[in-house]
Amino acid sequence: MTICVRCYISGTVQGVFFRASTLEQAQMLGLSGHAKNMGDGRVEVVACGDEVCIEALQRWLKRGPPNAKVTDVECTVIQPEEMPRGFVMR
Repeated sequence: MTICVRCYISGTVQGVFFRASTLEQAQMLGLSGHAKNMGDGRVEVVACGDEVCIEALQRWLKRGPPNAKVTDVECTVIQPEEMPRGFVMR
């Protein structure tokens, strides 16, 4: 079953390759969507794909790459968006 989520990740998540690392994880899981830096210091991740793969990405987002210090991850299920094929950084 395909689902989409929007997640906001807080903590030390900008300037530590969080978006690039999320891109790699999402591509390995076969997800579509994007990761982008927010003006308030958070990272937004929108991902669509198989429910099991989405859950795996959400678990990874709670850790992030080695230099990240994730303090909070808020994810909500959203209606499928018009997504480019694959995963991109914005």
